[in-house]
Amino acid sequence: MVLISVVRDYINKMLQDISGMKVLILDSQTVSVVSVVYSQSELLQKEVFLVELVDSVSKSRESMYHLKAVCFLRPTSENIQLLRRQLVNPRFGEYHLFFSNILKETQIHILADSDEQDVVQQVVEFYADFVAIDPYHFTLNMPSNHIYMIPAVVDPPSLQHFCDRVVDGIAALFLALKQRPVIRYQRTSDVAKRIAQEASKLMYQQESGLFDFRRMEVSPLLLVIDRRDDPLTPLLNQWTYQAMVHELLGIQDNKVDLKSIAKSSKDQQEVVLSSEQDSFYKANMYENFGDIGMNIKKLVDDFQQIAKSNQNIQTIEDMAKFVDNYPEYRKMHGNVSKHVTLVTEMSKIVEERKLMLVSQTEQELACNGGQVAAFEAVTNLLNNESISDIDRLRLVMLYALRYEKESPVQLMQLFNKLASRSAKYKTGLVQFLLKQAGVDKRTGDLYGNRDLLNIARNMARGLKGVENVYTQHQPLLVQTMESIIKGRLRDVDYPFVGNHFQQGRPQEVIIFIVGGTTYEESRAVALQNATTSGIRFILGGSVVLNSRRFLKDLEEAQRISRSSATVI
Repeated sequence: MVLISVVRDYINKMLQDISGMKVLILDSQTVSVVSVVYSQSELLQKEVFLVELVDSVSKSRESMYHLKAVCFLRPTSENIQLLRRQLVNPRFGEYHLFFSNILKETQIHILADSDEQDVVQQVVEFYADFVAIDPYHFTLNMPSNHIYMIPAVVDPPSLQHFCDRVVDGIAALFLALKQRPVIRYQRTSDVAKRIAQEASKLMYQQESGLFDFRRMEVSPLLLVIDRRDDPLTPLLNQWTYQAMVHELLGIQDNKVDLKSIAKSSKDQQEVVLSSEQDSFYKANMYENFGDIGMNIKKLVDDFQQIAKSNQNIQTIEDMAKFVDNYPEYRKMHGNVSKHVTLVTEMSKIVEERKLMLVSQTEQELACNGGQVAAFEAVTNLLNNESISDIDRLRLVMLYALRYEKESPVQLMQLFNKLASRSAKYKTGLVQFLLKQAGVDKRTGDLYGNRDLLNIARNMARGLKGVENVYTQHQPLLVQTMESIIKGRLRDVDYPFVGNHFQQGRPQEVIIFIVGGTTYEESRAVALQNATTSGIRFILGGSVVLNSRRFLKDLEEAQRISRSSATVI
């Protein structure tokens, strides 16, 4: 509940103290912040009869003095200018201004000078500058996510803008949690170091008064790491419900767009997947795909029982009872058809793309040694006509990440085969991935073959066998969390910023992945929190990745790197 309830509390405070009919004015970022924690029916209950975007409000001339404007915006210079124009010629009777982060003094002066008609009733900072998609998982939905892969010299302003947005998001999170952390970062990442240092400067120098909360016995830990330390996780097919929906259909702000699916009914064009609003989803979001099928069958059976009893209306009392229960019945009907549609569609994709076949080789590449067998398996799949271009590309990438040093000759053969089999393949993309996230660039023990402890653990797992061949991979983040719990996170690999060190084990750990998180990692965090007492992990990132988004970012970074090299 932690992140979701923090943001919900802010929105409750915003709306409940202002009586009467309201219009809620948001920007392109805060609309995501609100939509993941608050439903439209809940907004209506708070007398919000209109939701508008701040840039469209400025274009409209229609006056609605009977409405009170509740503005919840990021404190950007663009938003301040849009508000300034509004206040000079107000459309609404009152304006209540809420900002999702720290306002600059100059911005407050601009707003005060513009409010000549005294319509502004309050200006408040509510620190919800992040999208709380799950209780322990947040994202910043950053559009230019590829920037983290580009060296600072190529585009200094874009990188600065990227880092500023991440620092803003992290700062808001700690202000919302009323904490000031000790900060560590991944030594091999320039961008992680820069974000960690700038966050520290903000919290301990520029705004130290704002972050001066009651000291905890052991300060919370903020660990800033780089996606490129584990390029494996976003490349793999997923077989647990939430992660699989995002990989195959895509989730944006807890919504799945089903418009392209022919059979989806009018009210199922876009469906919401929220653990707060859907008890079936909450119970099954981390379950294996095979179990989901069984659980959905039970859900359908339960619904049919209720539907059958509703058909048996004999008396006036029966009718009254049915009418009373009808909203709940309709909600259940919508829920059942939503999950049936999702699972049916995913089953179709799994069959079309032969993903069970592909995924078996992916998991072998991620978890087990054996270069000869791996080369043979990848070659066979590249030759298989049923395998899609994106799956071929991912297989070669997974092979390259695992065996870049051991089998350069075979790797070249795979590159050539990939280029001949996939017309859309952009030459050099796998090599660009190795340049970005190859073995020489990584800190962590990605394949469990550097550290003696990990080698022993992998041998034990190999002897024991695995329960499910499709879900044997564990993200590198699992090792990182274990190291933190045991106090073994090495200072040399993850240095502290400044002279703020940790005494003892932290009770609260926020891990921020520059470049994006995955739902496989958020599942690992939720399971860790469910089984470990005395320490709570929260995961955040610049975006939530699936393999398509990761590859798109890689392609965009490669394009910019090439064009900058041409200019030089």
